Amino acid sequence: FWYGSIQIKAADLPSTFRYCYFLKEENGEMIREWGNDRVINLSEKIPREIQVIDTWNHAGDYGNVFFTKPFHSILLKNDKSKNKITDDKSYTHIFKVKAPLLNKHELLCLVGGCEALGDWSTKKPILLDKIENWWTVKVNLKDNGSPFPYKYGVYDTKKKKFLHFENGNNRVLFSDAGKKKITIVHDGFVHVGHNTWRGAGVAIPVFSLRSKSSFGVGEFSDIHLLVDWAKASGFKMIQLLPVNDTTAFRNRKDSYPYAAISAFALHPIYINLIHVAGKELAGQIKLLKNKQQQLNDLPGLNYEEVLELKLAALKELYMVLKDECFVSDEYKQFFLANKFWLEPYAQYSFFRDKSGTPDFTQWGSYATYDKTAIDIYIKNDPASFNEIQFWYFVQFHLHIQLKEATTYAHESGIAMKGDIPIGVYRNSCDAWIAPDSFNRQWQAGAPPDAFTALGQNWGFPIYNWKKMEEDNFSWWKNRLNNLSNYFDAYRIDHILGFFRIWSIPIHATQGLMGRFIPAIPVNIFEFEKSGIWFDHNRFCKPYINDEILTGLFKNYAEQVKEIFLSKNEFGGYDLLPGYETQQEVAGYFDSLEKSEENILMLHGLNELIANVILFEENPDSENFHFRILMEETLSFKYLNPFVKEKLKALYFNYFFHRQEKLWAGEA
Repeated sequence: FWYGSIQIKAADLPSTFRYCYFLKEENGEMIREWGNDRVINLSEKIPREIQVIDTWNHAGDYGNVFFTKPFHSILLKNDKSKNKITDDKSYTHIFKVKAPLLNKHELLCLVGGCEALGDWSTKKPILLDKIENWWTVKVNLKDNGSPFPYKYGVYDTKKKKFLHFENGNNRVLFSDAGKKKITIVHDGFVHVGHNTWRGAGVAIPVFSLRSKSSFGVGEFSDIHLLVDWAKASGFKMIQLLPVNDTTAFRNRKDSYPYAAISAFALHPIYINLIHVAGKELAGQIKLLKNKQQQLNDLPGLNYEEVLELKLAALKELYMVLKDECFVSDEYKQFFLANKFWLEPYAQYSFFRDKSGTPDFTQWGSYATYDKTAIDIYIKNDPASFNEIQFWYFVQFHLHIQLKEATTYAHESGIAMKGDIPIGVYRNSCDAWIAPDSFNRQWQAGAPPDAFTALGQNWGFPIYNWKKMEEDNFSWWKNRLNNLSNYFDAYRIDHILGFFRIWSIPIHATQGLMGRFIPAIPVNIFEFEKSGIWFDHNRFCKPYINDEILTGLFKNYAEQVKEIFLSKNEFGGYDLLPGYETQQEVAGYFDSLEKSEENILMLHGLNELIANVILFEENPDSENFHFRILMEETLSFKYLNPFVKEKLKALYFNYFFHRQEKLWAGEA
């Protein structure tokens, strides 16, 4: 037991209040217990002394799973006690315990080794009532002595029969009943096991839910059909791939669901036109019936045609319905709740279409987000404001349709799970309005593995966590809060990125050119301490000789020397300016036809550029980061055995030891 006491003036004591415990580590870190459900209610009587006896609620306790939103609000929603329990009016003790998985007609009871608790008799046990998360009972233990043992049991209300005690040792109460004293016992979880619940779910992208009422693609309204199927099949959860707007170019590139142009806006392609039109304009949508049939009959999704058809139809509906929509109370509530992201998103969409590019650095005077300047622009140009409001209209209807699908799922006893990508698109609305929160000089990705020998480059900017921390991570909180309108649980894609992200410099294209951020670098003195003479050119620049060139380029080796390389003083070759980075090389070959020769040279040059041992942390820095898979580089092959062994030891320490404490702290 840990003991503590607090003196509070009666006048300062609220009738109801909550509290919780923290564990303070030696390093000062504060660890909070799980939940916010320790409650003291003094509405009935105010004692002189309140004694609380609590069990620490470890966040990782298996039982806590059943008090998360999917279980508490949907899957176990109807698991409530319907029995009226009579408490002792002159109570001295309040017992509280959690039991999330009792069967139908079962409730908890209390039996113990004193007269008030029946002297272990199970014929008439004291029954508990379910109040919020807790099974609770108030008992008068005056004149019963202390300490005494007790246990919780399970009682069948239908058979009116005691079933069994909880598992494990007896619990023991060390608390006397005193005058004007109440003891509240939070006993944690009842020991009856939490492994009796079983559930399965289905994960699916919305675009694959195409039905007869769809327009060539699965829509939010089609989730209703999936719910029906899931319920009939016995599933408990539906997980969707990301549903955020990705329309950067309005072509096939945008079909990748993890490159959102907004962390908040929903994708227009998932809207159901019939539901937007309503009865009033149903005939307008029927005119598209032949086109709808044609798109639905395709074996796959024609992303571009479907998106353009929907946007064109939505603009026609908008011109008729906008006035009615914007005066409705439902729309006004939606706009006020989402104004912080909706306005800049709609403005971003307008400038993207007006300029023909999502790259906001090319938007002239609007390349830098300036709310005041945009407000003036809109005020002086009503036609532009009308185009901006179109996106309000679209997002409002998307919100309604996804919300209705979620409600339908909940009514069917099915929880909804969303997918949150760790990153957003490089030229997203979020990066436009808060550029300091993103580091666009880096690209998020993944290191090489058994599936991708070159690693992955997702192209997303990495986060500036220090900047985000200045406003207590409000962007992330708003993002999660917004998605909670539709989802009960989240899958956070690449959650490790919260404490260390594989980051590729903007001048590179391949994932293997990256490194972890944050990471503790290797200092130049560590090489000297290992007995290695530090040769900057040899370790930090691509190592190129004739044998390497012949191996990579075969018959094109001489052509590569002539166009891309120059002889250096060490008998090898250096890349010429303009071809020193993978991005520069990619730009060169983008302008040429995709012939076998050009593809071979592109891949070979990328391998040459990646043929290094170390990356400099900064120009002129004495700190370095190892290129991943260093031992597989051609550069490493040509080092002498002594240097190889010493570098391998430093490499192993860099990737597998020195970062652990740093990353633990970041996590």
